Amino acid sequence: MASRNLVAASAIPILMAVLAHGESYGYAIIQRVRTLSDGELDWTEGMLYPVLHRLEKKGWVKSDWRQSDTGRERKYYALSATGRKALKKEHAEWERVHLTLQALLAGGARG
Repeated sequence: MASRNLVAASAIPILMAVLAHGESYGYAIIQRVRTLSDGELDWTEGMLYPVLHRLEKKGWVKSDWRQSDTGRERKYYALSATGRKALKKEHAEWERVHLTLQALLAGGARG
């Protein structure tokens, strides 16, 4: 299981990447992340919704209420055009972190 700090730090880029593949609603997002991480990232609604609301305030995510197949109202979230641009930046930042960590673990640290 991933540490809380890692889950918190990675929540925004992971959530945005999920939404880059198409709109979704809360429970489905949680399930998608759990499946893709083989259960290592076990998000809760209490963690997900504050992040979604923050991204909505930034204009990176848009949402609308719709009726599901069962007739129940669900709030669907989608990445906005601004969010797609922000995701590219987020991805580049995480790639830099990943490459730096890889270099350090491979003995590339120079002091």
